[in-house]
Amino acid sequence: MKIILLLGLPGGLEFIILALFFLFPAILWIWALIDLIKSDFRESNLKLIWALIIIFIPLLGSILYLFIGRNQKIPRTNM
Repeated sequence: MKIILLLGLPGGLEFIILALFFLFPAILWIWALIDLIKSDFRESNLKLIWALIIIFIPLLGSILYLFIGRNQKIPRTNM
């Protein structure tokens, strides 16, 4: 354990803080982009608009897309 601390690797509270500020927003951003790429929208411009919002305002754009943008998609039919 002392070797890990000497190398400067995060542990305990430092890891939680790093996860909250970097890991979770990055996962949310990637999830929103993948969902956007896989989706079809009712209006053709909506996909481009959401892509720009997610890319240029990463955290807020991802949250807005997951709560608002997902409702604007065309529902998929399973065959």
